[in-house]
Amino acid sequence: MAKDKIDTTENKIEAKVRDVQGHVKDAAGGLTGDIGLQLEGKFDQFAGHAQEDFADLYEEGESAVEKAVTFVRDKPLLSLGIVSVVGVLLGWLFFPRRSRS
Repeated sequence: MAKDKIDTTENKIEAKVRDVQGHVKDAAGGLTGDIGLQLEGKFDQFAGHAQEDFADLYEEGESAVEKAVTFVRDKPLLSLGIVSVVGVLLGWLFFPRRSRS
């Protein structure tokens, strides 16, 4: 695995651990009446869920990029045609022709 890629499995494990720690802190704060500890637990739960969601999105984005790269490798001329058409359409959209009076 390349160094610049995120290890999503490790991220998901860390997220679950943080979520469980948050549940424990929340419960302990509820039992002792410590609102600060409860709040810290809620924050840890939220952070764990957010970290896990980020790992899921990263995996989905990574697979989409891999599909695009495979498509370009398999059909380079079609890819070039698609990019050319999109470029022309964007050119017409952002740089309309000026009428000569």
